[in-house]
Amino acid sequence: MNSWKNPILLISGIGISHLGNWIYLIALNISILNLTGSAAAVAGLFIIRPVAILITNTWSGSVIDRVNKRRLMIFIDIIRGILIFLVPFTESLILIYFLLLLSNIAGAFFGPSASVYITKLVPIENRKRFNSMMSMTSSSAFLIGPAIAGILIMYVGTALCIIINAITFIICALLIYLLPNVEESLGDVRKPIQLKTLFEDWNSVKNFVQNAKYFITVYFLFQFTMLIGFALDSQEVTYIKNNLNLSDRDYGLIVSITGIGALAGAFFAAVCAKRVNLKLYIGVGMLFTSIGYIFFYSSYNFTTATFSFVFLGFFMAFANAGYATFFQNNVPLEIMGRFGSIADMFQAIVQILFTLLLGFFAEWYSLKIVCIIFSIIGIIFAFILLITILLPSKANYFNEKSRVITG
Repeated sequence: MNSWKNPILLISGIGISHLGNWIYLIALNISILNLTGSAAAVAGLFIIRPVAILITNTWSGSVIDRVNKRRLMIFIDIIRGILIFLVPFTESLILIYFLLLLSNIAGAFFGPSASVYITKLVPIENRKRFNSMMSMTSSSAFLIGPAIAGILIMYVGTALCIIINAITFIICALLIYLLPNVEESLGDVRKPIQLKTLFEDWNSVKNFVQNAKYFITVYFLFQFTMLIGFALDSQEVTYIKNNLNLSDRDYGLIVSITGIGALAGAFFAAVCAKRVNLKLYIGVGMLFTSIGYIFFYSSYNFTTATFSFVFLGFFMAFANAGYATFFQNNVPLEIMGRFGSIADMFQAIVQILFTLLLGFFAEWYSLKIVCIIFSIIGIIFAFILLITILLPSKANYFNEKSRVITG
């Protein structure tokens, strides 16, 4: 159990931050709507993160791979805490957007940094369980955060909710400060990052991609399937209200129950980590997740829609934990920050394209038919992913005893 002391400390820090994020997200949406009375202004909040990713992720990986990840994560959380703390005291929408953009730019460094730090901190044989526990923490925040936000907004307003999120960033920074330094070498920390350096770094990622064809194949199949799901998520409210004729209260209840499904899935993923092969986490988890989407867009009432989302959330927990473990085990540590940042940028672009494409077709044709067609495409990608993963000749990529980074 002593070997889990530091991983649990990291999970606690990031989990507290996730909880604050959900409280903040609900409060921020209401705050912006109250400030402007504009649905477009609220929709603008969802563009900020992709914009921040596009601004930073061509070069952020070069920074991440050359600095102390623990110190960078602490610095990022402190900066985000300060920026979010200022939001409730700002009445200008443009200035609020600017503060959120800066916060998201800083946040664009956190995910890839955390991925590298986790890979160094957590032994390979414990990573699948760690990622399952991380998913369970995230699901708990998703389940509890909006409920806490609703109570706080009712009694004390939105400003305190946003300030609470700022405080959770600082708490996360303090918990990360208590973690050990796992860097083996800091020889390049002070090396200036120039245009030539960026080209060299991009070339390193390019060489890895060319030499790790199987990993990239699995990566693309998984991400395309997942991003189709994210695009389908953008239509869930419309489908629930317009096709199923359910109320806002029903929608909120479905989302809450979905959180229970995701939490249960993450719990079982953590319990089964030593007994179930990594291949099944990724392949079967993603296939059943995709099937969950077609269940949902074929649903006809509250009960069937809720069952579909619980089913989807349960298996998505397995898929996410499996993919995170696969990524950590197969991407070389020395370029993990660069690859992760560029991958995030690629995902942001594809997600925007898929979402716009689905929205465009949904305007012209039946929303239900379009979403079912997209769901079927997702199932096809997931089935190809499962077949690819089950190839006996590629079993070494899913070995959880020793680190595999070859092509």
